[in-house]
Amino acid sequence: MIHSEPPITAPVIVLVGPTAVGKTSLSLDIAKRYDCEIVSLDSMQVYRHMDIGTAKASAEERSSVTHHLIDIIDPDAPYDASSYVSDALRAIKNIIRRHKVPLITGGTGLYLRALTEGLFKKGASFNNIRDELHQRLEREGACVLHEELSRIDPVSARKIHINDTHRLIRGLEIYYGTHKPWSDHLAEQRMKPATRRFTNILSMGLHSPRETLYARIDRRTASMMREGLEEEVSCLLAKGYHRNLKSMQAIGYRHMVEHLLDGRPLGETEALLARDTRRYAKRQYTWFKKMDVEWFDVAAPHTVVKAIEGFLV
Repeated sequence: MIHSEPPITAPVIVLVGPTAVGKTSLSLDIAKRYDCEIVSLDSMQVYRHMDIGTAKASAEERSSVTHHLIDIIDPDAPYDASSYVSDALRAIKNIIRRHKVPLITGGTGLYLRALTEGLFKKGASFNNIRDELHQRLEREGACVLHEELSRIDPVSARKIHINDTHRLIRGLEIYYGTHKPWSDHLAEQRMKPATRRFTNILSMGLHSPRETLYARIDRRTASMMREGLEEEVSCLLAKGYHRNLKSMQAIGYRHMVEHLLDGRPLGETEALLARDTRRYAKRQYTWFKKMDVEWFDVAAPHTVVKAIEGFLV
């Protein structure tokens, strides 16, 4: 399907789960115990200058365990799942050459699927379509484009938030470039027999009761506000990073932009950020539950340790 290279046969560990569930702490413990290097599975932590809103591991934590794919591009640089696969595979192979175990951890399900199963690929001929759609976005606004996507590809439209302009344009671009909805391409790809990129992989997911997770999200949101999310976003805007950038449309950043530029009250901003993060966590669960992931209670980390020990024997 997508993999012309020989499969990776060395052991690879994956630890996923929704935002704020407790992946960072447990992944650091696992990495130290089993001599792993961490490969971030996060679509936002690749960006420099975006630390608080992306909940990156601290400098001290990253100094204790080697991390990859964090702070590798500027917020206005193009980056997508295809870019991630190239960077992640390079990091994984280098880790294996050092006789260490790659630990892929984060919450971006699309990137994990791209890494393990591949993605529908667009052709260079779509560039003109994409440029025209960006111009239309500036002239007509996201609402008009989202309504258009709803008519031609309602399945994709239901999954794409109106503010997620990157994926909104992507959906329209694929339709007008191939004359077929993005959702149809993805459905066809899922029907094809997958070529395994990893033949020795342990994929684990962390879960917790909804009430517990939502309380953790509320605490993290409050912590981000205290730690200076407003100042971080203000600095990004001062550096010239436009609010319509893909990176600035992410949860937390677009909320704070609306406070800083549109005058939304800070208390309302925090409440909306917590609400939208809870909704995002629900979508993350949906993504990962469609994949071959074994689930573990985050309150019982010994069960994760037991699974890893059995895997690495």
